[in-house]
Amino acid sequence: MWLKPEEVLLKNALKLWVLERSNRYFVLQRRRGYGQDGGGGGLAGLLVGTLDAVLDSTSKVAPFRILHQTPDSQVYWSIACGASREEITEHWDWLEHNVMKTLSVFDSNEDITSFVQGKIRGLIAEEGKGSFIKEEDPEKFREALLKFEKCFGLPEQEKLVTYYSCSYWRGRVPCQGWLYLSTNFLSFYSFLLGAEIKLIISWDEISRLEKTSNVILTESIHVCSHGEDHYFSMFLHINETFLLMEQLANYTVRRLFDKETFESDQILHDPLQITKRGLESRAHSKQFSAFFRLPKEETLQEVHECFLWVPFCHFSALGKMCISENYICFASQDGNLCTVIIPLREVVGVDKADPASSGVSISIKGKRAFRFTDVKDFEQLVVKLRLKCGATSSPQHTTNPEVAISPDPDNLVDYYEGRSMGQKDSSKTVSTEALMTVFHPQDAENLDSKMLKEKMKEQSWNILFAECGRGVSMFRTRKTRDLVVRGIPEMLRGELWLLFSGAVNDMATNPGYYTEVVEMSIGTSTLATDEIERDLRRSLPEHPAFQSDTGISALRRVLTAYAYRNPKIGYCQAMNILTSVLLLYAKEEEAFWLLVAVCERMLPDYFNRRIIGALVDQAVFEELIRDHLPQLTDHMTDMTFFSSISLSWFLTLFISVLPIESAVNVVDCFFYDGIKAILQLGLAVLDYNMDKLLTCKDDAEAVTVLNRFFDSVTNKDSPLPPAVQQASNLSNAKSDHPKVDITDLIREANERYGDIRYEDVQSMRSRNRLYVIQTLEVTTKQNVLRVVSQDVKFSPSDLEELYELFKKEHFLSCYWSVNSSVLRHHDPSLPYLEQYRIDCQQFRVLYHLLSPWAHCANKDSLVLWTFRLLDENSDCLINFKEFACVLDTLYNGSFTDKLKLLFKLHIPPAFTEVESLSPSKGIELSKEELIHFSQLTVSSPVDSQEADTLKSPEKGKGKVDIQAYLKQWQDELLKKEENIKDLPRMDQSQFIQFSKTLYNLFHGDPEEELLYRAIAVVTSLLLKMEEVGRRLQSSTSPGGSPAVAVASTAEDQKKLQEENAPQQPESSKMQGPPSEDHEWSFAFEQILASLLNEPALVRFFEKPSDIKAKVENAKTSQLKARSRL
Repeated sequence: MWLKPEEVLLKNALKLWVLERSNRYFVLQRRRGYGQDGGGGGLAGLLVGTLDAVLDSTSKVAPFRILHQTPDSQVYWSIACGASREEITEHWDWLEHNVMKTLSVFDSNEDITSFVQGKIRGLIAEEGKGSFIKEEDPEKFREALLKFEKCFGLPEQEKLVTYYSCSYWRGRVPCQGWLYLSTNFLSFYSFLLGAEIKLIISWDEISRLEKTSNVILTESIHVCSHGEDHYFSMFLHINETFLLMEQLANYTVRRLFDKETFESDQILHDPLQITKRGLESRAHSKQFSAFFRLPKEETLQEVHECFLWVPFCHFSALGKMCISENYICFASQDGNLCTVIIPLREVVGVDKADPASSGVSISIKGKRAFRFTDVKDFEQLVVKLRLKCGATSSPQHTTNPEVAISPDPDNLVDYYEGRSMGQKDSSKTVSTEALMTVFHPQDAENLDSKMLKEKMKEQSWNILFAECGRGVSMFRTRKTRDLVVRGIPEMLRGELWLLFSGAVNDMATNPGYYTEVVEMSIGTSTLATDEIERDLRRSLPEHPAFQSDTGISALRRVLTAYAYRNPKIGYCQAMNILTSVLLLYAKEEEAFWLLVAVCERMLPDYFNRRIIGALVDQAVFEELIRDHLPQLTDHMTDMTFFSSISLSWFLTLFISVLPIESAVNVVDCFFYDGIKAILQLGLAVLDYNMDKLLTCKDDAEAVTVLNRFFDSVTNKDSPLPPAVQQASNLSNAKSDHPKVDITDLIREANERYGDIRYEDVQSMRSRNRLYVIQTLEVTTKQNVLRVVSQDVKFSPSDLEELYELFKKEHFLSCYWSVNSSVLRHHDPSLPYLEQYRIDCQQFRVLYHLLSPWAHCANKDSLVLWTFRLLDENSDCLINFKEFACVLDTLYNGSFTDKLKLLFKLHIPPAFTEVESLSPSKGIELSKEELIHFSQLTVSSPVDSQEADTLKSPEKGKGKVDIQAYLKQWQDELLKKEENIKDLPRMDQSQFIQFSKTLYNLFHGDPEEELLYRAIAVVTSLLLKMEEVGRRLQSSTSPGGSPAVAVASTAEDQKKLQEENAPQQPESSKMQGPPSEDHEWSFAFEQILASLLNEPALVRFFEKPSDIKAKVENAKTSQLKARSRL
């Protein structure tokens, strides 16, 4: 590797380097400790090697270097280094041929040095043109990249993201070394006093990734993989390192386990584009958009520490101004003190406020302004914001006055009512009224005590609006939270849900979207629409709104439209219950955008087949229970109890367990505080019932206690009609449980557990996500092994090792071929056996590593024919069951089983003529040739209609054909043992190849000569038997010619002895007239009977083979095999 020229004082380096070659202008040196053959060096070598591993210097990378020198000078310049003698020699030769002759024309040493430095810099610049290195210090990164490639031998496509100096703990001993973080692997290398430590962990194998501390390790990063714990410490910036590790682990998990979501994210789709800076920026943007409930597309561009003037409190709040493409946001250092979101579409002016205080004034619609002071580079910021506002002043951003702020609350009510009236004619199919206003209109003349309390709540909110503003740009303070905890008034609930969830921004920037989606989705028939129709009348059936066609139709339109918008989620149970409540208080279009906010931002990955998001939050909930309610965890022997009871709490936001009038108060808090509100309430529920739960003897008794508690929860201030409340509380009349007011319960939850921060919840989510996914993967593995173990003779431990190798090979191909058209990524919607499959190229890697026949000269042909035999449905992919069954035959099959497999490999549909397109490569096949031959269709003796019935139903496209899967399952259960008499006959060209394969298999065996003689005897015997049969047949057939038959047979026998026949198909052609009568063939029984007569052949096929050694070798060689390919 060429290096940027740097001065080297040779006097200080003589003890560490040994001179290898030199001339007038250049010196080639070898690092002491690297002997002539790359090893040795004694104690001095060990010490130098330790220094190289610990110190951050060029010498730590390469044992060879080239220095530039000039006569009579004590200063040398390092210009190249190399990891091997071959590499450094190549650089040396280049210098002698291209630079030495030129240097003789210069007169001064200064000119010579300048020329050499310029030449080397030019070479480095030329190399860097195609490089993906975009780091702050390219030179140091190039050195680290060189060592990374040298130490771990990963494929060139593996992108190194960054590296850190740290210690790896082996027991209680720290080993100083270097941690390398790449797109697919966490790698560590250390060399201390002759002890080399090399660790490679793929991100998809990590089940725990967390920061820990104990007595010995003040602060370290804990990594758990395959049940093994690894600890790394002594980082210069441990938080930065941990954030990047978390990002890379999450990136890999999404790419390998959540293909659809990942592919929609173009930023991370190409692994080569991932950089340290990009990951850090992405993490900050994600945190920014989640905290302020902004669209996921928003990226954080600038952050300024400043003060915001809060007019109603008459003080300035210290915090950070965050700017993205379309929003200006502010959060005080104490997040509860003050938060503001300003969409640029609402900004009408940006001005310098007070130059002395570095102030920026932002004016918005509604005659309101925000004043920021002590802003660094405030003049440049004003110019940038003016440009941004000018760029976003398009009609779609200025025609949504719902976010305007007015200081007059009375005008606001009229304004919002007028806006609702103006939208009534927007669509004939879309309802523009909240169902609560249609079915339960408030009677302004007859106000009972509950309605008076409701009016008092509304007045409190109107006072808040007068102080803080109304709409998306309102100040959000502690007072806002207090009012939310008390319960949002019925009339304001839809508006504030839309505001706090951020759905108002989606709706404002996508005018008319919902109407278009409704029109496009009407009449569609999918699995999601079928499930929606089934659940429509189960959604709040006690409420009058959903006992009529009005409510049912609105619910159908919203759910169908969302399934059309997001087919990855489609429809999931619990979405109907949540949407029903949204429709009660929000207009239909608003309910749709609220559902989008919940499913895609606030509760990510909740509503899909594996409900990973809900499982992650359940794990977070268990962690919080251990922290806050330790006496309960000490009593409960199995923490899964909390997961089982809390699943419906998270999926339906307590709507399914609480009466509707109480549940809506929980939804109020959820839209304001997010998942934190649900976690706090869950802890409060368990805490309230602590004494009773501690006396429970089993889970059933605990569930009963909690169900009775939920039935007793009331909302004494709810203005809902008695009919609805009575329907929700039918069991209350019979319950002697004391009533609990929901407002008191929520207030207590905030007081006791309000110290749970948003950042802590997000951190716990990230930490537990890896654990949840690995747990699901373990479940998948257990199900697959349980099914496959019934059909093979491998021990459970061997079968599990094979599964891990099979799955690893699938992932290795995903690492560096994301856009492969043949490869199907992980799809959890498929049956367990079909979730991981491999193509022919991947099968070849595993076959070469594991098969006892891998030494065969035509092993690539065997790979191809075996794959074609296993690929019954012709989709060019095989699953683990098929893979394990063929290996079981090779290792545990009887003589007849192995011979039958070999026979079937040489007849259609498995057999196809193979000839490498590259003569120089001999019988090895390239990847392209292998894939091409694996896709060829060869007619087989089996009837095509019968073959069609054996095909697996199409997977992953549209509806799942359940009947087809049941038919396939029934066929597999009824499948009888294959009768050898049912096998088709083998023709002459196939038999010749069959014989050549046997010759290749016997090569290198201790009884090789004996086996060759035995197979010669068998083939001679078979040909003679066929000759006699043909003579008998020809004597009764007037068109036959015995002489031709005998000549042909003799010729074929001779050609069987020629192992390297150049044209195999032609060598077996008949020399007589082109008649089918002259074609000879063999039945499997004939071949079996002939081979059984030779003890040497029987011994060869019945010789036991141990797969354990192969598996252990494969575990260490799999990655290297992939690197070579």
